[in-house]
Amino acid sequence: MKKPYLLSIEYIRGVSMLGVVAIHTGSQYLLNPTPNVHLVALFEIVSRFSVPIFFFISAFGLFYRMNLSEPFEYGKFLRRRFKAVLIPYLLWSTLYLLHDNWFYGYQLFPDLDYAAEIYFFGLAKYHLYFLVILIWFYLLMPLWIGIVRRMTPAKLILLLAAQIVFDWWSSYCAGTSENLFMKWRLNWLVLHYVFIFILGGALGVHSEKFFAWCSEHKKIISAGFFLTLTTLLGWYYFLIYTENFSALSAVNTAHQLSPAGIFYTIGASIFFFMLFEFGKLPARLKSFLSILGKNSYFVYLAHPFAIHYLSLALGKLGLIMTAPNALIFYVAIVAITLGVKILSQKFFQAFPR
Repeated sequence: MKKPYLLSIEYIRGVSMLGVVAIHTGSQYLLNPTPNVHLVALFEIVSRFSVPIFFFISAFGLFYRMNLSEPFEYGKFLRRRFKAVLIPYLLWSTLYLLHDNWFYGYQLFPDLDYAAEIYFFGLAKYHLYFLVILIWFYLLMPLWIGIVRRMTPAKLILLLAAQIVFDWWSSYCAGTSENLFMKWRLNWLVLHYVFIFILGGALGVHSEKFFAWCSEHKKIISAGFFLTLTTLLGWYYFLIYTENFSALSAVNTAHQLSPAGIFYTIGASIFFFMLFEFGKLPARLKSFLSILGKNSYFVYLAHPFAIHYLSLALGKLGLIMTAPNALIFYVAIVAITLGVKILSQKFFQAFPR
């Protein structure tokens, strides 16, 4: 029996996209030598759930539709997923490389080894590493199925503990390395996000129980979300006001792979499912979230172009990235990329095949 389509996944996808654009807008704002630390917190800390939550909803959606009692058609699965992810990844990586080669005059591919490094680790543009990690999750899907089949609440807790230890080591202890796989470990190593992926898969398998629990514990889920957000923000402000970190250093420390960041991701993942499944949202907000969700993939792929050229426009106008300009910049990035996607759809729909 086919399960119903979940609008909540579509809505979360849109919210996640907004968070990704916020993080990259924050990177531009941090070029200001005296940024407003509270706006930095909004761009770079509040939005920190946005990358790992997408692994969560990806796993939830996969396992929600999957019948674990039936044989897994690995070849068919890879063909469908690679069509949706690998081909766009290769095309957009090449597009960004060609653009930067034209704009900056970089030598495109000094040698084949360098080209392989760029494509293997997602180095063509700063946001494409996410697709590399997602591809690795897809390649290892039989492993995740086996783990989810045997998963219990106790094992989930153990996996969470292992995730915290591993991410702490990778983020704060491992340091740099000449080995490419270690140097670019954050760009490809799925171990950084295994727990949130497995959690999404386990809840997808038991979606009826999960949604029933969400319906009965709205206040607890909301409190947990705000507690984890407050904890992550508290650490960020502690680093700035007590440890005298710069805003950039604080952001690079209080990130999604930190212990507080991991718990914030968990809290946000469950909270947004609860909110979008059982919250009383205005019809216009639902419509807006649906538009964001349906077009989020293009916005994610294309927004660095908008950031690049809008930054150039600010420079030509002699404007610096003040707090008000940064907020306008953020809205403009989302509006431009979303507008391009919607208008291009309408254009192609006007010409019947």
